Amino acid sequence: MKVLRTPDERFESLPGYGFEPHYVEVPAGEGSEVLRVHYLDEGTSPEGETVLLLHGEPSWSYLYRKVVPVLAEAGVRVVVPDLVGFGRSDKPASRHDYTYARHVEWMRAALFDVLGLSGLTLVGQDWGGLVGLRLVAEHPERFRRVVAANTGLPTGDVPMGDAFMAWQRFSQEVPEMPIGRIVSSGCTSELAPEVVAAYDAPFPDETYKEGARQFPMLVPCRPDDPAAEANRQAWKALEGFEKPFLCAFSDSDPITKGAEQRFIEVVPGAEGVAHTVIVGGGHFLQEDRGPELAEAVLTFLQSNPS
Repeated sequence: MKVLRTPDERFESLPGYGFEPHYVEVPAGEGSEVLRVHYLDEGTSPEGETVLLLHGEPSWSYLYRKVVPVLAEAGVRVVVPDLVGFGRSDKPASRHDYTYARHVEWMRAALFDVLGLSGLTLVGQDWGGLVGLRLVAEHPERFRRVVAANTGLPTGDVPMGDAFMAWQRFSQEVPEMPIGRIVSSGCTSELAPEVVAAYDAPFPDETYKEGARQFPMLVPCRPDDPAAEANRQAWKALEGFEKPFLCAFSDSDPITKGAEQRFIEVVPGAEGVAHTVIVGGGHFLQEDRGPELAEAVLTFLQSNPS
């Protein structure tokens, strides 16, 4: 497996992102090779509360820079990994090295085998939910609560919708993938040029973007998709998940609009929870309304003590 690593100087002086980097190594899935996974680790919690923030496509932990300080200052430990292929994490150079199952396994190995995390509250957005909810379903003992934010757990049994299919086509046809502009287009707010550049920082050229290119193709859009059955099994597990489950979707995301209803209807832990709508947020609600999302998470923790 050929692996690329973004030079450290690409991450210097990014606006609003003065966090200390941390790294772990996980098996790559081929022989003895390993991948380096980057994560943020901010704040401490006397009560052992750890919030796990998982980003999606094509962003990285920079997306949570407005969320992390609010949580950390409230006395919560916050762990924010970069998915493999994104941010400061290693980037396999071949699209064929990326599969849904591998993304789940890479995060499982980093978070559980190496870091030994437990007592977690997941906040998963976009692919952060697709990966994170699989971890919840397969390792429920590691989690205390779940926050689903602009995400889903598709099985290919229901059409993904026109907005997603248009995005999937664009991701495969555009000659050069404009990462920063893609994130900007998924926001309701106008991003400053230096913020757009920060989203581009992990990707010096197109060779670093194979994970970003492949992610849209890994979403199970057909019933016979390689990941479809694993996601069906995850739904069965979530149908028995009785721990608190909050939906915090934004009001202006055409990709995931309405996806919260299935969680609310079938996850027992979602019953009786005061689900919230993040007003004024686009797909990347962390960018548009980061502090509001953080406050919703804090309210959820306080309302559902461990």
